[in-house]
Amino acid sequence: MPRLSANLSMMYQEVDFIDRFGLAAGDGFETVEFLFPYNYPAQEIADQLENHSLKLHLFNSQPGNWQAGERGLTILPDRQQEFEDGLGVAIEYAQALKCPNLHVMAGIVPSDLNRSKAHDMYLRRIEQAAIACKPFKINVLIEPINTRSMPGYFLNYQAQAIDVIKQLLQPNLKLMMDLFHVQMMEGDLENKLIHNLPFIGHIQIAGAPARHEPNTGEINYAHLLPLIDKIGYDGIVGCEYIPANGTSEGLSWITAFN
Repeated sequence: MPRLSANLSMMYQEVDFIDRFGLAAGDGFETVEFLFPYNYPAQEIADQLENHSLKLHLFNSQPGNWQAGERGLTILPDRQQEFEDGLGVAIEYAQALKCPNLHVMAGIVPSDLNRSKAHDMYLRRIEQAAIACKPFKINVLIEPINTRSMPGYFLNYQAQAIDVIKQLLQPNLKLMMDLFHVQMMEGDLENKLIHNLPFIGHIQIAGAPARHEPNTGEINYAHLLPLIDKIGYDGIVGCEYIPANGTSEGLSWITAFN
């Protein structure tokens, strides 16, 4: 069984975000991740990590106006300064929280933006993010997201992300392979894990299509989790799922797969 991290934005929603760290530690997690830390001072989160002997593995760059439907600024041509400012804040949080990975969200393609221009902008800004993060030993992760969960998102397929990584040749630019999104868009999970391994910086899991516990739905994690070990992936696997009936109550899937 790979080492697992609890996604505190998805899991433990029974309590406020800042109280989820203790619950995750109490359930045996040693590593956590989440979407966005920016509503809390970095020191408050750092205290939670230290108090509960947890390590933070990943969080997301600032997405723009989430309530208005924005899901990243990277492809938006008129948001350069906001992108740079947000990246700077994210790096500050990553340093304060000793976090080695930052997911830089691509964004929703506006109806008046040509995809070719969006692609060019994406390449420039992802390269900028990787270069900015490199002195701090922070990896930039890019994640293809399925079109049902996030309609209009720029990056949807594994090959798209790998092409970006190959073009930019930044050593700290890596693929975040969320098997839930891969299943929803492409399937063929075993072969994709094997062939994409050189590019993978992080793996995430959830049942599909409902995004509940990994022992529910159509993905055979009883097969895939041992495969992840077998092919030599030595990183963390993030549990980015929405518990069906309480987080702690649903964690029996871990012991069942061990």
